[in-house]
Amino acid sequence: MTTIGIIGAGNIGSQVARKAIENGYDVVISNSRGPETLAELVAELGPKATAGTAAQAAEAADVAIVTVPLKAYADVPVQQLAGKIVIDTNNYYFERDGHITALDNGETTVTGMLQKHLPTSRVAKGFNHITAADITADSHPTGDPARRALATSSDFTDASDFVTKLYDEFGFDTVNIGPLVESWRVERDRPAYGIRQTVAELEANLAKAPRTV
Repeated sequence: MTTIGIIGAGNIGSQVARKAIENGYDVVISNSRGPETLAELVAELGPKATAGTAAQAAEAADVAIVTVPLKAYADVPVQQLAGKIVIDTNNYYFERDGHITALDNGETTVTGMLQKHLPTSRVAKGFNHITAADITADSHPTGDPARRALATSSDFTDASDFVTKLYDEFGFDTVNIGPLVESWRVERDRPAYGIRQTVAELEANLAKAPRTV
């Protein structure tokens, strides 16, 4: 069974851990404060969850999920994630992260920055435009007309395929934006960001997204 290493134990990371364990995955979860601070969360998640450092979570992972503030992306372990699929949930909040000129000017993307930091990993965008609570509360079985759609993007087919598989297991449909140079379409303040939408609605919102906001 695949082990998912979660780097960042905040709202998104914790909710992804819950759904991953529900679907049979093992989870190693980490935060910036040390494994001992995750004892309560790990106890709640049960025997398929363990806590570690970011390096330990990355090392143990078959697939990793990075869900740290964007300003901390350069602290994500590189060597331990070499050759692995990495799912990036990050968003750019200049109020928190400080202004990043290349993002303000539309010269790069949030997930493109992580891919550059992890040159030997296969990075895909995922879970960035859904609230943490909805990851567990808004899932529906395949074919349900109420099923919500989420977007992914990657320069690697196997990475976007894994996100699609994970979305499906978690109870969501997928729209694949394509390569990371297009992933800005689902970033903050674009039409697809943060709202509940079907596949058709998500595709329409991605198409009308402005490059800069």
